[in-house]
Amino acid sequence: MADLEQARAMLRMAHKDFNALIGMQENPLFADEIFGFHIQQAVEKALKAWLCIRDGVYPMTHELARLLALLENQGVEMEAYWPLVQYTIFAVQARYEEGITDLDEPIDRAMEIQNVHALLTQVEQVIASQGKALE
Repeated sequence: MADLEQARAMLRMAHKDFNALIGMQENPLFADEIFGFHIQQAVEKALKAWLCIRDGVYPMTHELARLLALLENQGVEMEAYWPLVQYTIFAVQARYEEGITDLDEPIDRAMEIQNVHALLTQVEQVIASQGKALE
């Protein structure tokens, strides 16, 4: 059963990480590992909010591929969000092990902010439409 309040709470937390991305976008003091961490966190929380609104549960994991696959298995079209899987490594390893990321180039911060924003907007719409149905 959908958990509207938990979905909204998770989305609010995702927005906090998104706001951190906005604040770091033009600031070179923040390393890509820190920026990547907030991408990963925003995406993880948004996907968990989406799972919450669908069936009320989500796994305790940082693995973005697992969360995306769960939504796909429920019939949700997730193709646009699969590129964000590359940020899973930023959940833990990239913050503690220098040089561990596979990224050949610095993160395109403006592009990734757009990608995360698109996901958050989609989840907001899902929650709003499901919320109306549940209320």
